[in-house]
Amino acid sequence: METKWFCIRTISGQEKKVKQYLDSEIKRLHLDHFIESILIPTEKVFEVRNGKKVTRERPYLPGYIFMKFSDVAFSGDVLIPEIVQAIKDVPGIVSFVGDNKGQHPVALREDEVARLMGKANELDEMGEVMENPFAVGETIKVIDGAFSGFSGTIEEVNDEKKKLKVMVKIFGRNTPLELSYLQVER
Repeated sequence: METKWFCIRTISGQEKKVKQYLDSEIKRLHLDHFIESILIPTEKVFEVRNGKKVTRERPYLPGYIFMKFSDVAFSGDVLIPEIVQAIKDVPGIVSFVGDNKGQHPVALREDEVARLMGKANELDEMGEVMENPFAVGETIKVIDGAFSGFSGTIEEVNDEKKKLKVMVKIFGRNTPLELSYLQVER
């Protein structure tokens, strides 16, 4: 029998805290030989606050964590009930995904695991993503460059290049500017 992945529903926004609780409970109850890893797929996002670029990580799938159990955690094809109960008792955990009405939790299929791992690797390689992209028609203020201090209206958004085409009124005339996301604020 091989290892299997399970998806666990948590309270949204508390994934990291739940992982810390799980880690401490696993050590306390000596369950480390049953659980191989705990995964929270995250993505790096940034936003501009007060003219500064602020980067942080946020869960890609809020409210879910993934656990890989070793083959000794199973009795036949079913997770050992004591392990399931120990995990469910951790603060912040709602339930196992696929645990219908107290039935045994259902493991993820191999294609689901492959897709999940592929997406996790893609998010690691992707780098930072703008958290709050801009919208056409939105009024912004230029905070960097020769036109710093001017306000304008967004005419075009290029998410790939992280650029905006902005119409700024200079000396009574509309002037188009191409600015990066980091050069403007709402």
